Amino acid sequence: MWQISEFADEHEGRPTAVLPDGNEPAPLVFDVGSGSEVHTSTDWWDYDGTLGAPTAESVKAGCSCGWRGSYLYPIDWTKVSDGLPTPFLLDPDGPLGDWQLHIATIRARAVPLPSHVQGLLELIDSELEDLADQAPLAALRAAAALERTVERIARTAAHRLEQDGTPVADIADGLGISPQAARRRLRRYGS
Repeated sequence: MWQISEFADEHEGRPTAVLPDGNEPAPLVFDVGSGSEVHTSTDWWDYDGTLGAPTAESVKAGCSCGWRGSYLYPIDWTKVSDGLPTPFLLDPDGPLGDWQLHIATIRARAVPLPSHVQGLLELIDSELEDLADQAPLAALRAAAALERTVERIARTAAHRLEQDGTPVADIADGLGISPQAARRRLRRYGS
C-alpha cells in the first residue's frame, strides 16, 4: 500500500489486478472454516489462478479515492514469490509512478498554504518532536493546547465556508479529498 500522510486514508495507492478482459476482478472471498469471520482480498497477488481465483494478466495503479491508472503493467508470474513486493511495482516508471502523478494532480488542485504558515507548521512539528523526546509530559500538554487551537480554527473556517455558500465540491478539491470526506469534515467541526 502506498500512502502519503498529507491525505491520510483518502488517497491510499496500490497495484490493482487486471484480468485478460481488461476488467478488475471481484474481491476474493476466503472461507476459513466455521464462524462468522469471512476474509476477503483484492490484493493483486491473490489473483494467481490458484484456489479458484482468476488469473490476473496485469496490474495498474489504483487509489482508494476510486481513481485508476490507464497504463497496464504485465505480470510475469514466474518472477512473483509468495506475494512479496516485486521490483516492477516499486519502479517509478510503473504503477507507483502513476499513483505519484495522481497525487501530484491532487496536490496541484488543493489550496496552497502560505509559505510562512507552512514554515510555522514545520517548526511546530520539529519542536514538539524534540519536546516529546526530552520532556514527554510537557509535549502532551502542548499537544492538548494545539488540539484546542485546531478545533477552534477549524470551527471558524467551516462556519465561514458555510456562510459563504462554498460548494462542497470546491471544498473537496481545495482540501484534496472526496466530497464525502469534505462533508464529514464540515460536520465534524459543526458546520
